[in-house]
Amino acid sequence: MKKKTTAELVWPYFLKLLKERPMYGYELRQETQKRFGWKPPTVTSYVVLYRLQRKGYVTKEWREQRGKPARKYYKITKKGEKLLEEGKKYLKELYSKLS
Repeated sequence: MKKKTTAELVWPYFLKLLKERPMYGYELRQETQKRFGWKPPTVTSYVVLYRLQRKGYVTKEWREQRGKPARKYYKITKKGEKLLEEGKKYLKELYSKLS
């Protein structure tokens, strides 16, 4: 149950981290594990990022790396910040109802 719930709710974790600074996909997965105690599956992570981008909640940009391949960084948009706040509010209400 916990694994299913966390996989379905990857997006608020990612938006929370992206509100702090732009990150690339692998970095988001690592930070999620470090900060929240679980690591989203690779495919799930990129599907979530693709959907967030497609809906305008995040943007992406390629950044050159010295001597390495370019990385795709994701950045939260104002629309994404609004979604994050709405999501946090919804989860707080849900938690309150379950308490």
